[in-house]
Amino acid sequence: MNNTVKCHDDHTLDKYLFPFVYGTVMVISIPINCISLYVSCIQVRKKNELAVYLFSLSLADLLYSVILPLWIDYAWNGDNWTLSARLCQFSAFLTYMNFYTSTAFLACISLDRYLALVHPLKFQHLRTRRISLIVSIIVWLLEGTFNSVILMNKEVFNDPCNSTNHILCYDKYPLEWWQAQLNLFRICSGYLLPLAIILFCYHKIYQAVRCNQATVNEEKKKIRKLILNITVSFIICFTPYHVVLLIRSIKEPQTSNLQLLQSMYKIYRITQAFTSLNCIADPILYCFVSETARTDILNLLRCCLYLQKPEGNQPEEHALCSSVTKSNALVTYRSSCETETL
Repeated sequence: MNNTVKCHDDHTLDKYLFPFVYGTVMVISIPINCISLYVSCIQVRKKNELAVYLFSLSLADLLYSVILPLWIDYAWNGDNWTLSARLCQFSAFLTYMNFYTSTAFLACISLDRYLALVHPLKFQHLRTRRISLIVSIIVWLLEGTFNSVILMNKEVFNDPCNSTNHILCYDKYPLEWWQAQLNLFRICSGYLLPLAIILFCYHKIYQAVRCNQATVNEEKKKIRKLILNITVSFIICFTPYHVVLLIRSIKEPQTSNLQLLQSMYKIYRITQAFTSLNCIADPILYCFVSETARTDILNLLRCCLYLQKPEGNQPEEHALCSSVTKSNALVTYRSSCETETL
């Protein structure tokens, strides 16, 4: 009872930090993920198996980005959900779908690059557009089924701190035992396993490139930098959140001190907000670094600019767009043999 009386919640940080982070992510993430979807579609039509994973990754990031206004409203009200309970369920569902479909597809991309660069001939039958499509569908179905538990339960709760009348959406404190067990499963299957796959694959890729006498030192340096950026990005975006989630899942079911629980919940919310940076990092590191992707984006801009000119020039404009698209096939073929796209 004393813990409850002393409980006090200051929502100033929530009101300003989260809208700033989520707003920044939303403004940047939506356009660049739309571009990434466009580039991926082009490459899927050219039977590029990697593009299937990139398309799914961009789609997951885009779906999360478009619901960020709901989380901005939640944070602006000091972690007080003022919308419908069903909308809370839907927002939480898409949030966790993004977290764990993203980590799954990042692992798939790493594995595909590992097979392409370390075992280019041995596992060609596993690197087809059909296999990538099947794997992607399985990932979406598994994550959708697993996270559907969010849609089946009440996900709005009264804040246990009696100095506030706030309604919490999905994440609450203290965690119940079954929620803690669910989180431990998420940490192992949705974070640790993909992280292990990514570290293994990029370590092997780096070793293969380093020992390849045909690859010049400048190219090796570029590959090493890209591998480092991808790995660090994954760790920065997802590790703090899952470390705090692990601590909460172990300690909260056994703790009754509301002040301690509230402090832990604050840290958890901050790390959760910064996972959204993943929606910006993904298209930059996995799409825009590719020469083929940059060429496709440039072609799109050229076509859009030319089509806005007077009608008298349109036949020539369409011819240019057509020739640019045809020349892109050569670029695609060449880039598929390069080690730049990891």
